[in-house]
Amino acid sequence: MSTLDEFRREKDEFFKNNRQSPLDKEQKSQFNGLSYYPENPALRLELTLERNPDPEMVAIATSTGDERDYWHVGQVRFKVKGQEVVLQVYEAEYGYFLPFSDATAPAETYGAGRYLEPEDLGGDKLVLDFNLAYNPYCAYNERWSCPLPPAANRLKVRIEAGEKKFHA
Repeated sequence: MSTLDEFRREKDEFFKNNRQSPLDKEQKSQFNGLSYYPENPALRLELTLERNPDPEMVAIATSTGDERDYWHVGQVRFKVKGQEVVLQVYEAEYGYFLPFSDATAPAETYGAGRYLEPEDLGGDKLVLDFNLAYNPYCAYNERWSCPLPPAANRLKVRIEAGEKKFHA
């Protein structure tokens, strides 16, 4: 079993049995695991953070109409199937945060977008592993409020990695 397979198995176990799961009691009783794209090594990227010289606090709208503040710290660039992609990177109290949506939404992935938490390698190097892209908790039911990807992070390319749409 790969490390990614083990991670996914543990996540499914958390969703099914943990009291902090985003699923309600009825959803847990019918839950048989999340749906994922097959692992795609081409979408595990080590990238340079093009750091903003003066990071600014920005308000990001949420699924419930509120706003949450994040530091806009920079952007990353890479190519997917020959198309250049630029994504804005934010920082929260727990580290880097990258909300995005792509051309797989809403047919295959959650329509409001998915999240990544880039790994900081130091020296402005980040790992973006789209195999770890996940749905925000608001994808599971309406009791959650989730930041929505800003317009700059709504991609026209397909990111065929990570979690797919949740089917209750």
